[in-house]
Amino acid sequence: MTPSSTGRRPNDSSTGRRPDDSSTGRRPNNRGIGRRTVLTTGAALAAGAATAGLAGCGGSVGAAGTTTIDYWLWDANQLPAYSAAIEAFMAKNPDIHVRITQMGWDDYWTKLTASFVAEAGPDCFTDHLGKYPEFVKLGVISPLDGIGQLDEIPGDRFKEGLQDLWTGQDGARYGIPKDYDTIAIMYDRTRLAEAGMTDEDLVGLDWNPEDGGTFEKVLAHLSVDAHGVRGDEEGFDPTDVVTYGMAAGPGVDYVGQSAWSPFALSTGWTFTDERTWGRRFNYDDERFQATMDWYYGLVDKGFYPPFGTFGDSSPEQVQIQSGASALALAGSWMIGTYNGLDEVDLGIAPLPAGPVGTPVSMFNGLGDSISSQSEHKEEASRLIAFLASDEAQEIIGGFGAIFPATDIGTEKAIAAHAESGLDVTPYTDRVDRGETGLYPLVENSASIAAIMQSAFDRLWMRQIDVSEFTAYNDRVNALFE
Repeated sequence: MTPSSTGRRPNDSSTGRRPDDSSTGRRPNNRGIGRRTVLTTGAALAAGAATAGLAGCGGSVGAAGTTTIDYWLWDANQLPAYSAAIEAFMAKNPDIHVRITQMGWDDYWTKLTASFVAEAGPDCFTDHLGKYPEFVKLGVISPLDGIGQLDEIPGDRFKEGLQDLWTGQDGARYGIPKDYDTIAIMYDRTRLAEAGMTDEDLVGLDWNPEDGGTFEKVLAHLSVDAHGVRGDEEGFDPTDVVTYGMAAGPGVDYVGQSAWSPFALSTGWTFTDERTWGRRFNYDDERFQATMDWYYGLVDKGFYPPFGTFGDSSPEQVQIQSGASALALAGSWMIGTYNGLDEVDLGIAPLPAGPVGTPVSMFNGLGDSISSQSEHKEEASRLIAFLASDEAQEIIGGFGAIFPATDIGTEKAIAAHAESGLDVTPYTDRVDRGETGLYPLVENSASIAAIMQSAFDRLWMRQIDVSEFTAYNDRVNALFE
């Protein structure tokens, strides 16, 4: 196995996977991949994938008589865990040699697309829910049914709902779940104590779109202006804030995974008319619009940063570390990053309960897909099947970088964090208690993103009324007609 690290994910100093802002994450790169793009991308890009990009896989091959397959992923934090799991796979399958390539988020999708043009891509790769519907439409990933050992993997071995997300409209599976993520609140215990608060003060909070509930009271108290006046004290200046109650990324998108989605979902609102593969979005729903009015109204109160306050160099974790913000909604893939911040005594709190009576987190998960161009689908399926096995899930979970897709892998990850003194159950409780809403699995994601970006940006800049989302929603729904 030859691991190759050619970049880092864009959501923090080491990784990225979030789909809700321009600097962080697990977000899909919503620059659309149309059939014309895949079939006619310029020669230079295709050549780049076939040479420099793919050279990143390393020059080594397996011993004589072995089959070499390529596996790509973008998450630098996951590379050690998957390297260890794949070493175990090769020990059990000496006829297969696996080369791993890891690239940063933007490079990953650019070079993966170019590799489809050059017919020189990986045999199998880490896939994203915001990407695979287009890949299915273009025919560049293979249905997994009937390939090798994959039919023997029941969908119910994974956390409930994960396999549904990787099942196409035709009923075929296009990905085997590899992990999942949820949202919770990160904060610095030391700075919380300086505000006269304890960990317990962040547990059991409630929220509503009318007055923000006890959650907004906490945000108010944690917000501080340049004169040292708190947001719940007389004389607070919302135009001259040095510490915001809640952090903001450089941007936000139509999914709002670790931004506004926990609040909207906790009203009972859903993104679309169906659990998966919906064809009508609900941005015109009064519950959504009331949530957006409250969320971006925090800017006017001085509890949330105005648009453009923090750029790519100052994502949420930097704001927590510097004291520029007090609380940050963060995905579980960010646990390691926050826990590694210098001079931060990390605390993790649950989301506030919304009008439905409980917290609600978005539930998202990555999957492993097989390229339709691969000449080694059977060998690739053996690797993917192993990565979904108890043995591999325990190995991966033991590194604590993610929550693996199975119960046994998740338990291993929880234990790994507990050994370091960190309680991560505010993340896993949402899944165990069924307090989640699925990532919106739909067609036309790139077009939806392009339409809705202006709406969210302009609302954040306080240029439009939330009622204008109805017109944007009509444009989105027209894509499905």
